[in-house]
Amino acid sequence: MRQNRAIIGIAVIIVVVAGLAITQPWLYFVTNEVDEAFPGLTTEQRDAVRNMPEEEKDALVEMAKENEDMAKEVAIAQTGADVVVPQEQQAIPPDMPAEPLVHSSGSFIDIDPIHGAVGTATIYELPDGDRVLRFEDFRSKNGPDLHVYLSTEIPTSTFAGLGNNEVHLGSLKGNVGNQNYEIPTEVDLSQYRSVVIYCRPFRVVFSSAALS
Repeated sequence: MRQNRAIIGIAVIIVVVAGLAITQPWLYFVTNEVDEAFPGLTTEQRDAVRNMPEEEKDALVEMAKENEDMAKEVAIAQTGADVVVPQEQQAIPPDMPAEPLVHSSGSFIDIDPIHGAVGTATIYELPDGDRVLRFEDFRSKNGPDLHVYLSTEIPTSTFAGLGNNEVHLGSLKGNVGNQNYEIPTEVDLSQYRSVVIYCRPFRVVFSSAALS
């Protein structure tokens, strides 16, 4: 019986892969790389940066690779956002961290020979109270319409699904590179056990990272 189930499972994976190979074969050979700096601006400043012209945002990203502090100062100056008060002069509420705090973290895994990723997924609480999910040293097998979710389960097989009350954080920005995903303020992080890279068209788990 177990042998039959294993054969059926392998056959299903082959069918899915064959479907991808026929409909979008180029996806397996394309690398979409991103490299986002650690989110260090306030919510208002990040919103202002989002509204900047694309060429200015690209220039800031390149600058941040060499000097993140300088990039922040330039972003603040160009967006007209309030000047950042030195940390020692800020009146920080006692329940708000002065530096980003790690809420939880985990490493991505290979689901099977075709679906998998490496790198870390870390949830940070920022000084302004926002929460952000950050991928670092990340590299995933590519596929069609990949998305990032928080899951109440820890899926470790291709068709394990997302569990109940999954939280959608957006499309995967790139299958290679450091990247950030904002977590809605209403999400109760204590209920979520993993980060999942999920292929929507085929309902396939590409990878997961158990959070602890």
